[in-house]
Amino acid sequence: MTISQRLFFALTPPENVQQEIIQWRARSFAPEAGRPIAAANLHLTLAFLGEVSDAKAAALQKLAGRITQPPFTLKLDDAGHWPRPGVVWLGCRRSPRGLLQLAGMLRAQAARSGCYQSPQPFHPHITLLRGADRPVMLPAATPGWEVSFDHFSLYASVHERGRTRYHPLAHWPMSAASAPE
Repeated sequence: MTISQRLFFALTPPENVQQEIIQWRARSFAPEAGRPIAAANLHLTLAFLGEVSDAKAAALQKLAGRITQPPFTLKLDDAGHWPRPGVVWLGCRRSPRGLLQLAGMLRAQAARSGCYQSPQPFHPHITLLRGADRPVMLPAATPGWEVSFDHFSLYASVHERGRTRYHPLAHWPMSAASAPE
């Protein structure tokens, strides 16, 4: 029997930034705007893998461990609303090159491993609200958090007691010095 999990590669803001984001979200959006995402679930998806067998997950983890990527800083200075999926998001006006390269490498590896990758361009964002299917008043500006990322992670999406939680399965440091010899 093959066991599978719903997996994705992501960046996770530090806990203090997560707390600042949820406080800003509470001040900036009306309660009826949508369902808030739990602070512990705030993340920026780099590559969605979907339902993946344990064997494929192991192969993808091995490939991820070979990625050489210097750390980078991301400025969270943009917010938006996608009505069709009902998502309010926090993102960046200008994506750092390192972020685009990392996402590109992970998405390419996932595609070569048979994981469907959306043809839509990569739009780095952190989902703040779901179920936002009506017009949402967006704040005039975000605090513009500057967040440094020095590792990326593989997460499993797990349904527990009617809620979705994201559990980290593995982490990889970002460092030009971590290249295999």
